[in-house]
Amino acid sequence: MTKGLRRGIAAFGALILSAGLALAAELRPLAVSSFPNAKALPLWLGAENGVFERHGLKLSIDETVSSDAQREKLATGKIDIVQSAVDNALAMILAGQDVIIVMGGESGMNDFIARANINSFADFRGKTLVVDAPNTAYALQARKLLARAGLKLDVDYKIKPIGNASLRFRALMDSDEYAGAVMNPPFSSEALLRGMKSLGRMVDLLGPYQAGGAFLQRAFAVAHPDVVEAYVAGYVESLRWIADPAHKPAVIEMLVRKLKLAPSVAEVTYGQVTDPGFGFTPDAKLDQAGFRNMLETRAETEGRDARLENMAAYVDESYYLRGLAAAGKKP
Repeated sequence: MTKGLRRGIAAFGALILSAGLALAAELRPLAVSSFPNAKALPLWLGAENGVFERHGLKLSIDETVSSDAQREKLATGKIDIVQSAVDNALAMILAGQDVIIVMGGESGMNDFIARANINSFADFRGKTLVVDAPNTAYALQARKLLARAGLKLDVDYKIKPIGNASLRFRALMDSDEYAGAVMNPPFSSEALLRGMKSLGRMVDLLGPYQAGGAFLQRAFAVAHPDVVEAYVAGYVESLRWIADPAHKPAVIEMLVRKLKLAPSVAEVTYGQVTDPGFGFTPDAKLDQAGFRNMLETRAETEGRDARLENMAAYVDESYYLRGLAAAGKKP
């Protein structure tokens, strides 16, 4: 190799490196919090496939242990956006935080899982249910179902805050002190394989429900609208990628790798998350009927609060619509 050729190769390498460094410098950091379950797939795959980078974002993913921890991190600015059950946003609003909901995502993908000896909701009398946080989202749904069966919290049954679905699954496996839990994929499938039973899918038992979605501090959205819109665009594109049947092997491989699943469990989980009536909502559109049902569930269990009556005060889909436009038409 001549000296001139070596200099040329070195110069080309330096050019590529400097271009890469410039690109990295232009990426906007964004900390997003989600639960470590199958519903984090759009974040994992979007980050790994460079989808968020194409929209100018350097995504860091916080995998939370509980809703309480997640809300605390958002309130203190340790994370920028939460992709989780938006009922937690309502809890933050009631706690005095100025939080807005900007996008949907899914209905929860939840089953009401119970021990093999539990045949109905009435059988929870005298038993303990494990939950994430007692006053938000899926715990409220569980309380609503048990109330329909005539059971009163702290009188006829108890709840034990444990944390995310993986922790609820372990609690049920490790101790017969607990009788059941609301669980999502893949832990709902794992529980069934271990001899538990499902008393039904929550969307079948209670109707549509706006569960997962994106929410954040209003101040962050106002200060960084381009970042929020870029996040929406990247998330929507990742959802479309997951929904493409051609990508099924890659999605299953990600589930196996990230959640340490057996391929058979990952296959079942893939079917759940891509089920149009149960899994991810196409393009993460906010479900208006599901949102009203979420509000009604909170009102029935925690009581009505005038601060939640005007949805326009805390739901702002303008960021979503601009992000959706940036994502372009479905292929």
